[in-house]
Amino acid sequence: MKRLLMLIVVIIIAYGSKPIWEEKVEATGLESMLSKIEEMKENKKVQDAFDQLYNEVSLLLIKLDETFGESKKDENAPKSIDIEKPALSAPEHQEFSIHNIELGDSKSTVEDSLGTPERKTLNEYGVEWYAYHENYQNFFMVSYDSEQKVNGLYTNQDLLTSSSGIKLDTAKQEVQKHLGEPLNKIRKGLTVYQLQDNGEHDVYKIDDSYVTIFYDKHEQEKVTAVQVISENLEQDKSGFYTKPSPELKEGFELQLFDLTNSSRVNHGLTILEWNDHVRETARKHSFDMADNNYFSHTNRDGESPFDRMEEDQVAFRTAGENLAYGQMSSIFAHEGLMNSKGHRENILQTHYEYLGVGVAFNGESQPYYTENFFSR
Repeated sequence: MKRLLMLIVVIIIAYGSKPIWEEKVEATGLESMLSKIEEMKENKKVQDAFDQLYNEVSLLLIKLDETFGESKKDENAPKSIDIEKPALSAPEHQEFSIHNIELGDSKSTVEDSLGTPERKTLNEYGVEWYAYHENYQNFFMVSYDSEQKVNGLYTNQDLLTSSSGIKLDTAKQEVQKHLGEPLNKIRKGLTVYQLQDNGEHDVYKIDDSYVTIFYDKHEQEKVTAVQVISENLEQDKSGFYTKPSPELKEGFELQLFDLTNSSRVNHGLTILEWNDHVRETARKHSFDMADNNYFSHTNRDGESPFDRMEEDQVAFRTAGENLAYGQMSSIFAHEGLMNSKGHRENILQTHYEYLGVGVAFNGESQPYYTENFFSR
């Protein structure tokens, strides 16, 4: 009865949906039965309609699962244990500090205080992000210059302090009241880069650094994350996109995974487990999109994410996919995904247990990101 009801709902939505134009980010998630419905697609318009419907139907299916009592969480899934928040003090020399660390602090000072990082990965600036967290609580990332001085910081958790009182959950209008008008361009040598103005973040030049403040559109445009990059590091980065390498690809993949879990912890959810198997599925789809210049959940062979997982013998009960394209880093990709309703629902889905992330670059060095979520 339940599956019949689900099928009826999907068909009604499909025939009643208005055309939806393709955007630069898409999301989807629903049970494997939808892979069978793919056979109903007889033309491209129908394919596009189904492509947009995946995410809407996923939420309905999960609610039906809860109503009928058929979905059960994995009791062995990694869980977040409450970790004590560190005592934070106001910055001593700059506008912002993260976890009591400021630009220019020495690596030895950081390690004396915090110990060994959980992960080191290459970022778009050609330096490594050192990721610190305790079961994804107190999450932040720090990078160093050639003299082993801090030249980059990022957090999306309550580890931010500032001389003006700005912290996580501060309203956007309060930020702009204290810091003024954000930048709309950055000059590097003879090149001027126009900054994107989509309302999701502001960039400021403060204390010989570039500070990017991200906002959560789903939480009254309050501060949700902050990145601080030294002026020297920013100026050393030539071009908007970074030349691809295997190390950068893996760095973006693991960073996006860590950012997803840190956001889940922020919302009181269980931690997703990394899955190498589905990472390969995600990588292949990102590569196919980058190599053939398209952006869609349905590939050129008409296969859905669920078809691709089944073809790769990924056993799943529920599954979902997030796509992003063109963001210069995993930080910008993740913050953008969190501001999109469909992506956000996948990232914060209570049923998912595993995640694999695949990244590929096109001929212009633009990254394509694919996140594949699933549960068993």
